[in-house]
Amino acid sequence: MLAIDQFSKIYLYRPFADFRKGIDGLCGIIQEQMNLNPFEKYLFVFCSSSRSKLKIIYWDDSGFVLWYKRLEKEKFQWPSHLEEDCLYVETEKIKSFLIGLDPWQEPHKKLKYSRT
Repeated sequence: MLAIDQFSKIYLYRPFADFRKGIDGLCGIIQEQMNLNPFEKYLFVFCSSSRSKLKIIYWDDSGFVLWYKRLEKEKFQWPSHLEEDCLYVETEKIKSFLIGLDPWQEPHKKLKYSRT
């Protein structure tokens, strides 16, 4: 399993990515669309339009690493409802996301009453 804790930041590219793109194409998205440096100690996450595949790319000081995950029956809970194209994601949220939970789901609203 990918050691997610080793990365200083995790970024998710919210629009669906063209999964014909390899490392060079994804680095182009990172630089041109996300306005980030692919050589930083960051993890970059991309999703296919079917939501059944992920590509995760990072620089490991000697070259790029491309991690690919394909779900056989389920779909990833992709945050299509959000407006930003480049999302900073906390480590715990991405861990939840990778095991199939929806980290973007809103919790129950807190209720405040003055009397019963």
